[in-house]
Amino acid sequence: MIESLEIAYLRVAYRNGALSPRDVIEEVYRRIEACSTNPIWINLVPKAQALERAQSALDGPLSGIPFAVKDNIDVAGMPTTAGCPEFAYTPERSAEVVERLLAQGAILIGKTNLDQFATGLVGTRSPYGVCRNAFDERYISGGSSSGSAVAVALKLVSFSLGTDTAGSGRVPAAFQNLYGVKPSRNVISTVGVVPACKTLDCVSIFANTAADAGTVLSAAGDLRPAPSPWLSGAFRFGVPHQLEFFGDTAAEALFQKAAERLQAAGGVLVPLDYAPFQAVAELLYSGPWVAERFAAIQPFFQAHAEAMDPTVRAIIAGGASYSAADTWNAIYKLEALSKQTGAVWSEIDVMLLPTTGTIYTIEQVLADPVRLNSNLGFYTNFVNLLDLAALALPAGFRADGLPFGVSLIGPRMSDMALLKLADRVNGAAPCDPLGCVKLAVVGAHLSGQPLNGQLVERGARLIKTCRTAPGYRLYALAATLPPKPGLIRDDAYQGEGIEVEVWAMPTEHFGSFTALVPAPLAIGSAVLDDGNVVKSFVCEPYAIPAAREITALGGWRNYLAEQSQNS
Repeated sequence: MIESLEIAYLRVAYRNGALSPRDVIEEVYRRIEACSTNPIWINLVPKAQALERAQSALDGPLSGIPFAVKDNIDVAGMPTTAGCPEFAYTPERSAEVVERLLAQGAILIGKTNLDQFATGLVGTRSPYGVCRNAFDERYISGGSSSGSAVAVALKLVSFSLGTDTAGSGRVPAAFQNLYGVKPSRNVISTVGVVPACKTLDCVSIFANTAADAGTVLSAAGDLRPAPSPWLSGAFRFGVPHQLEFFGDTAAEALFQKAAERLQAAGGVLVPLDYAPFQAVAELLYSGPWVAERFAAIQPFFQAHAEAMDPTVRAIIAGGASYSAADTWNAIYKLEALSKQTGAVWSEIDVMLLPTTGTIYTIEQVLADPVRLNSNLGFYTNFVNLLDLAALALPAGFRADGLPFGVSLIGPRMSDMALLKLADRVNGAAPCDPLGCVKLAVVGAHLSGQPLNGQLVERGARLIKTCRTAPGYRLYALAATLPPKPGLIRDDAYQGEGIEVEVWAMPTEHFGSFTALVPAPLAIGSAVLDDGNVVKSFVCEPYAIPAAREITALGGWRNYLAEQSQNS
């Protein structure tokens, strides 16, 4: 019995010979047969073909790892249906993202069910059948990437690809107890993806762990991480003043616990006004972006509208009513709201939201498909319009056994930082900040000291207070304004290290900072008491004869306190 399909687990099992890719593929197809009553798949790769690939698995970071793709993503030689049989075509070439994953050794298992034309957050709008929740078949799986999420939740594949325009990579993750990565726009290529809203669409990732999701994101996308100086120390997370759970008290209680876990991991809760974000969300389906959905399939719609799911048909038909003036007015409104919402990122590092405020049964959604779908997008619809990064992550279970999920949302290109933060919230040690230089300061740049503003104005954040390793001496320099110390390395001296603060500064601002450093000071490197080496203020030896040694005081703050007592 294969205990897990997590990427990290399979890598170890392959390396030590406990499993082979062929063993895994055999088990995958056995499990798929056992789940055949749940309409997860639209098309499967023939087992013999998957086994042949397993036998000759490439040597890559995803070698031997089984995956699935949503059936609005092209795979060469397999029909792309977008959840509509009459729309189907067979591409000669796979989508760019599929090609990248295959080139790195991943093994494709098949194409998964979805809300037709990726229009819906429910998983009930497919002629191929209603995908059922992996934890309770009476409940929806979430859409539009329903089959992709359920395939991972039922351990039929290690990871899967979905798409996300309004929340389709996040809502199914919440309902299946998964991690759902909604990357910044264009981080993962959408070439070879049937568009919903071409300017907003993202290829999403479903995985069982944050680490697995990060592995796939690195393999699938071109990510240049935004600086995250907050990742190792205290961080600020925004939570709306008023939250909407649609009467679901179980979800409300689980969200509160999630907020408490972030606080326990070093987060500082910052209340925020959700109204402007909600105003952005309303543009997605109550504005001309619906016309983009119409434009995406206009020829097919005009010739075959009767072949479409009635709810999807009604939504897309609404796009034909918008004028060019409506479109420009909506763009102007979005630009104004983008400026308003953008200001919040000077106050917070990430946003914490429920992924959805509640969950519904299949029966409830079929009886009220539009209103309940809208409720599910309450916390998701604004993200792509503002080009933010988002990560859905598990946040516990209700008493009835259904999972609940929350979302971390951050500025563009914070995708990997969100995954690292999720690991930290789950108990992993803080990792190094991304896109930053770690700098030890010893004197006038310490918190509360005269030059600390030079750090803060460049977005630097305090990571920790600690000491250098033994082998450093500290001197109060003569004739410096404001007063400054000099740190000198002396390997012959093995006294207690000197107290320092370690700050993380975005790399893009480090050059302008070093240009401010006056002689005899310079930026070099120092060894900390934990053995790590960081950039640090150091002093040129020529200034030492005129300086007073204060090594015995242990640090600059103690020296300042002594001076204050003597004055």
